[in-house]
Amino acid sequence: MSYLKSNFLLKNKTSEKLYFDYASNMPIFDYHCHLSEYQIYENKQFENIFQIWLAGDHYKWRLMRNYGINEEYITGSKSDKEKFITYCSVLGKAFGNPLYHWSQVELETYFGCDLEINEANAEKIWDICNAYISSHVVTPQSLIESSNVKIIFTTNEIFDDLEIFEKIQQKGYKFKVFPAFRADKIMFIEAEKYLSFIEKLGGVSSFESLLNRVEERLIEFKKVGCVASDTALQGVFPVSEYEEAKAVFEKRIKGEEITEEEAKIFKGYFTYFLMSLYAKHNIKSELHIGAMRNNNTVMLNKLGLDTGFDSIAEDNGIYNLSRLMDRLNSEGKLPAMIIFNLNPKMNSEIMTLIGCFQDDSHRGKIQYGPAWWFLDNKEGMEKHLKDLTATGHIGAFVGMLTDSRSLLSYPRHHYFRRILCNYLGEMVENGEITSDLEFIGKVIQDISYNNSIEYFGF
Repeated sequence: MSYLKSNFLLKNKTSEKLYFDYASNMPIFDYHCHLSEYQIYENKQFENIFQIWLAGDHYKWRLMRNYGINEEYITGSKSDKEKFITYCSVLGKAFGNPLYHWSQVELETYFGCDLEINEANAEKIWDICNAYISSHVVTPQSLIESSNVKIIFTTNEIFDDLEIFEKIQQKGYKFKVFPAFRADKIMFIEAEKYLSFIEKLGGVSSFESLLNRVEERLIEFKKVGCVASDTALQGVFPVSEYEEAKAVFEKRIKGEEITEEEAKIFKGYFTYFLMSLYAKHNIKSELHIGAMRNNNTVMLNKLGLDTGFDSIAEDNGIYNLSRLMDRLNSEGKLPAMIIFNLNPKMNSEIMTLIGCFQDDSHRGKIQYGPAWWFLDNKEGMEKHLKDLTATGHIGAFVGMLTDSRSLLSYPRHHYFRRILCNYLGEMVENGEITSDLEFIGKVIQDISYNNSIEYFGF
């Protein structure tokens, strides 16, 4: 039997009542993830637990590296079973890491296996889960529907094929899948493959045609149900002027090298342009800041992007973010935004900045996004809730997401809901808020699902 009990993370009876009566049965709206729309469409039966659990999850890869595991057992040539057994042996000692909780919850939720994950049980777990897979339908559809997920936003590059989303709609699933528009590949002008990305976009021969083509693609995204965008910035740079950005772009498409300062000039204007475009087309902007990416050049060259070699950045450019938002607001071009911050030292700074640009066009127009990535853990979520309630309004909060490539990540929503219910339950027990649990329960249901439905216009 595992250590998990029904009152996991719930420290008093009030917290338990809030979770089980109000949060546990609410549907899931996953408004930011990295699931493959092609995998969802193809809906193939999985062959073993490794394929679902470890094949593309760099959170788990990173944990194994921190324990000194050879890369052959992580992304290398070892068998699926050897990699799975190795992960279980590492996880069993990872007390306090969120994966220690998440993996155990995933095992029990999807495979009915309540053995504690450790080296001694690894072989049994492998056999139990694979026996379950061989005797049940275990596909992307079955995993998503059994998780009570209603809407998913995948993250799609500006030049991605959109026909797949129409094909998914024709499948008749009990959930909907829509793309979120991402123009990062066009933003990062210094990238080695930048000219190939521009070529993929098609029809671009000048800076003016680039901006026109970006808007054309956004309109095409909207036709298949897109209502959100995603932008990952390593830093927010001062807003430059059109002619300055044009000069940098024209230099780059001639094949000339550009300086770091010129790249910042282009990004400064292009960020402003994108935000203006999102406001024009009523696209909610999900802005991710505070990450320092691709730190390990050796592993970047070996494995590529998004394989577990990013970290928290010291500077997220909050002054420049203020000036960007103020200019957009002054011009009537400030879109509804969810700002995801990865540096916990900046929680209050960003939270108070958000409060300067609210209006009555949306409830919580500018959102402080949920604890994200390296903060997506018990301590990070608790700090997020404390900082959000201290200087913002929790009643307008749009709640959790997975930000994951794994179809087994949906229990993370319930991990957050338990922490939320415990946070509010302890406030009730301490006499700090109302004891009207039905009223509090409605707020919890709004945070769990209803607020995001309203925010994104469904």
